[in-house]
Amino acid sequence: MTFPEPPIPPLETQRLRLRGHRLTDFEPLHAMWSDPEVTRFITGAPSTRTESWSRLLRYAGHWAHLGYGYWAVEDRATGAFIGETGLADYRRGIAALDGVPEAGWVFAPAAHGKGLAGEAVQAVLRWADADARFATTACIIDPDHHASRRLAGRQGYQEVGLQPYGAGQTLVYRRQAGW
Repeated sequence: MTFPEPPIPPLETQRLRLRGHRLTDFEPLHAMWSDPEVTRFITGAPSTRTESWSRLLRYAGHWAHLGYGYWAVEDRATGAFIGETGLADYRRGIAALDGVPEAGWVFAPAAHGKGLAGEAVQAVLRWADADARFATTACIIDPDHHASRRLAGRQGYQEVGLQPYGAGQTLVYRRQAGW
């Protein structure tokens, strides 16, 4: 049985296609989220198949209920799934995020160091800048994740400060549309 997909606007860059997730993305999505290199600064532990499945379904729920969410990112030349980026409301209990869409990005190790994450995040933020709902967006980053901190700065995110989160602390960043 198949269900209609919520309308997720496709985005393209020179090298990437951003599209709604598909059930066929599950295996590469799980491979990415179960990689310790990928999860080191995000969850701190590789995801189980159940956690990856829940994540895939959560992405669809964001689009269906909030009208925004995450895109699957694929290489335009090969069609390979290489990562994810978008905006979400995870209700993390961090006051600085309340009512502000949270940007995020994650890419498979084979895509690291090639500027692909920046290219994809920039496409999402151009889309968001055209919508009044996203006058301000935020993101959280592990203080030791220097690559993501640099990417956030290049996209106009300003560091707000450390906030308690989980068993530690996270850096909160905010960005004004049209930066």
